[in-house]
Amino acid sequence: MAKYRKLGRTSSQRKALIRAEVTNLLYNGKIVTTEAKAKEIRKVAEKLIASAVREKDNFDTVTVDAKVAKKDKDGKRVKEVVDGKKVTVYETVQKEIQKDQPSRLHARRQMLKVLYPVTEVPTEVAGKKANTKKVDLTNKLFNEYAPKYADRNGGYTRIVKIAQRKGDGALEVLLELV
Repeated sequence: MAKYRKLGRTSSQRKALIRAEVTNLLYNGKIVTTEAKAKEIRKVAEKLIASAVREKDNFDTVTVDAKVAKKDKDGKRVKEVVDGKKVTVYETVQKEIQKDQPSRLHARRQMLKVLYPVTEVPTEVAGKKANTKKVDLTNKLFNEYAPKYADRNGGYTRIVKIAQRKGDGALEVLLELV
């Protein structure tokens, strides 16, 4: 008996499909797919969420000094002339950052091996490169999903059967986070 479904694809195609679907599931919260794909996606997604739950509080809060560009009332950087050149003025600010423990860092890197990078584009600037922002799904896993599922022992996803697809008769399902 096989340990996984081959989904009629080569190993590299199957891996890419599962990575893409898991990324979409964790970003959107739910996806519509076939039953066979959903069962494979569920395995990977549950493991990622479980590792996030396991490592959710495994970090240190550290205060660091950061150099930040000084800005005027319009939000533009303040510049001053030094030796005939315009130079941006910086000020030192103390910031608190979260420093991962080694086990949490390892979990984060394992998640990054599976998840694709996500870029969020606002609807009003669709088609333009400006104002796009990268979404950090590992932070979403640690900060949003891990506290939500902390008291739960597995079973983070749900498969709801919808109907059969008209073209090939494959059973379509809704895979969602509980």
